Amino acid sequence: MNSQNETKSDESPAPALAQMGEAALKGHGVSREQALQLTHPDLPLQALYTWTDRIRERFFGKSISFCVIANARSGACSEDCRFCAQSARHRTSVEVYGLQEKDLLLQQAKALSSSGAETFGLVTSGPGVNSQELAIIGDTLSQVEASSGLRPCASLGKLTEADLARLKDKGLSRYHHNLETSREFFPNICTTHSWEERLANLRRAKAAGLEVCSGGLFGLGESWHDRIDLAITLRNEEVMSVPLNFLNPVSGTPMADQPRLSPDEALRIICLYRFLLPKTTIRVCGGRPVVLGERQTEMFRAGANAIMTGDYLTTTGISPATDRRMVETLGLTVAGPRG
Repeated sequence: MNSQNETKSDESPAPALAQMGEAALKGHGVSREQALQLTHPDLPLQALYTWTDRIRERFFGKSISFCVIANARSGACSEDCRFCAQSARHRTSVEVYGLQEKDLLLQQAKALSSSGAETFGLVTSGPGVNSQELAIIGDTLSQVEASSGLRPCASLGKLTEADLARLKDKGLSRYHHNLETSREFFPNICTTHSWEERLANLRRAKAAGLEVCSGGLFGLGESWHDRIDLAITLRNEEVMSVPLNFLNPVSGTPMADQPRLSPDEALRIICLYRFLLPKTTIRVCGGRPVVLGERQTEMFRAGANAIMTGDYLTTTGISPATDRRMVETLGLTVAGPRG
């Protein structure tokens, strides 16, 4: 399925753009039909930026939020996600190791204390964690904020509501679990678990009283309809932070030969999500350096108010110092840890 061809509206949205922009400035996300108009190839990015930049500033001012992560357990995942370097079913060169010790994880958090980030996320490969691992993670989370000043976040796969509540009692403030794509497209990228299971896990985290961070990965071959459907699901679920990731194909995975998105298409996705989710944090994460390249500054004009800085799970990212310079050069500010 070619995301750049089908599912675009034949009617140019230019006359309706101001109406959509004014509605978004009031906090009203556009409809499915309106969102599809925003993908029209004849609508220039600059026309979208006129509104998305204003929408971002209306709800978030000039503040840009940073987050950082640690790959707490790497590789050997039993799932078959076609894009993932950490699946044991694929032949990749990813480093494989079990859950890191608490002291090492806390050292990583402390080393990132001056990054300007608000949150530090512990991420584990695999479908979930066992009770022994959960205890170690809980003990670690309880000391993250005291040792680094960063709010603890976690991405640990499928957990029960009781386990999530225990982690909240240990200091966990936010749980991350991506839906990845639309319900309809998901079977094209994973068969070992369902999209519905992912949605149920997200809802358990909310029920446990946690903030929820959930988004998607783009450039998998999904259509614009799929991208819009995902955003509307996230809106209906009242997700507070939406990470946007762009596929950086990994050798040894079934998607190794998938072409990368162009910068224009990636930036249009950011614009689309800002119109659909005007009051929600839109965070640009994986694939940012390779997909956006020298056009990274445009992501803020496109409506992003947050980024993941530092290294990603299995690939090198951009240093917090470099990202801070970029933000400040644009006349924006790094939000920094919450008081």
